[in-house]
Amino acid sequence: MLETLDTIEIQRIALQAGLDARKTQSERNRLGQFATPSALALDILRYSAALFSGEERMRFLDPAVGTGAFFSALRSVFPAERIEEALGFEIDPHYGEPSSQLWEQSGLSLRIADFTQEKASPRFNLIVCNPPYVRHHHLQNGEKKRLQMLAYVASDTKIGGLAGLYCYFLCLAHAWMEKGGVAGWLIPSEFMDVNYGQAIKRYLLERVTLFHIHRFDPNDVQFSDALVSSVVVWFRNTPPPEDHEVMFSLGGSLLAPNLSRSIPAKVLADESKWTRFPLADIRSRTSSPTLSDFFDIKRGLATGDNDYFILSEKDLVRRGLPMEICKPILPSPRHLSEDEVRADKDGNPALKHRLFLLDTRLGEGEIQSRFPSLWRYLEEGKARGLHERYLCRHRSPWYAQENRPPAPIVCTYLGRLNTKRGRPFRFIFNASRATVANVYLAMYPRPILGLALARDPNLIRHVWQILNEIAPDQLLGEGRVYGGGLHKLEPRELANVDASAIAEVVPGFRKMKPTDQPDMFGALRR
Repeated sequence: MLETLDTIEIQRIALQAGLDARKTQSERNRLGQFATPSALALDILRYSAALFSGEERMRFLDPAVGTGAFFSALRSVFPAERIEEALGFEIDPHYGEPSSQLWEQSGLSLRIADFTQEKASPRFNLIVCNPPYVRHHHLQNGEKKRLQMLAYVASDTKIGGLAGLYCYFLCLAHAWMEKGGVAGWLIPSEFMDVNYGQAIKRYLLERVTLFHIHRFDPNDVQFSDALVSSVVVWFRNTPPPEDHEVMFSLGGSLLAPNLSRSIPAKVLADESKWTRFPLADIRSRTSSPTLSDFFDIKRGLATGDNDYFILSEKDLVRRGLPMEICKPILPSPRHLSEDEVRADKDGNPALKHRLFLLDTRLGEGEIQSRFPSLWRYLEEGKARGLHERYLCRHRSPWYAQENRPPAPIVCTYLGRLNTKRGRPFRFIFNASRATVANVYLAMYPRPILGLALARDPNLIRHVWQILNEIAPDQLLGEGRVYGGGLHKLEPRELANVDASAIAEVVPGFRKMKPTDQPDMFGALRR
């Protein structure tokens, strides 16, 4: 008596759990092995069924089949007589051999092989895949070059060196699709925002007809063991028609999303941040002022070892280290309860627990003669091998820090919405002479704002208040999001935020472009 599909799926789930348990988390991370949950696989295949006529026979390909979550869902959604062929590749025998035994009577041809090494055959009308999420640094240089060449041959796409393995899988599979075939890729959403994703976006807009991108709620991590925000990307292997639109949806399921919006493909061609949709409106093509008109924004300094280079006031006293070679530095945001840092009479932060950054360009010989206690501390660092770490060995001397002068306003660059503040990012007014580490973005006034501040020093406080009134959605639309709802803003992303409200309070902005003024703050920023 044949087993039911439900019974086989129960066996597959148990098999997946057992196989996963026999591998360490680091092993699975290195190979990008994150299994697709059953409910998600079923949602994706149900969506695919609506893309075909009721009589069309399916020729199915999964280039990273694992234990067969998508094939199991395929059998649940499509009658057996409509499944003409099903082929899956699995590079790891640890998963491939037990999966072959599980599905040996099912019609799935499961090959234990590296998909990227296989000769393409363009006969499949449905490709569904959760490709391995292997980051670029796990790909050896020779492997990257091989994959880049193959991707270019298969899809006419030049993939950059920082791309993960999933980008190559998507492009290589192009050569396996028949004309008019459909592909649904479950991949990280990061390609929609990052620089290396531009090649994938060009492929989706120019080589195929992209028709739907569904992004899952970032707070609902699809893979419990991988903190990535996921999307399903759907396209047909047909030339893109003129003036076509792409459906962007968010949350819920593919067939019943919480929010959806159609975006013209020509808008996407000019938009660097696809994760803005469907929440955000299409940007106006008029040139509105942005924060880059008023601030140079830089990441805070990377010390090389915060535990060593950042010391408390008590530690400085205890070790007898000279205050003259130290700079005040703000604590991390979680230790800064207020959004305004006042200064004491010496310009140091008026905080209960003050921190200081070791930073000097004096030579070790001069330090040994003038500051013996500091010299002994540096010797301790060398004994720990700090001077050989990447950042330190590229500095001269190894204990000197980047030049990050105090910024009047700093912004946190990581945050979540579900906090007591209800805001993912904080703009902090810094009235002290403290610098910041790379947990902050430092905002230095550009010349046009600097001229206004020279006339009215209190204007900077007004600007700070305006920054804190920026709607969270506006900031989120420029940044990026990771699994679990962690949002991030890079300097360029913060610089792109609309600053129309600031323009209204800066005298002369409408009459004068920032580039018309000399760079009075150039030395400060450098």
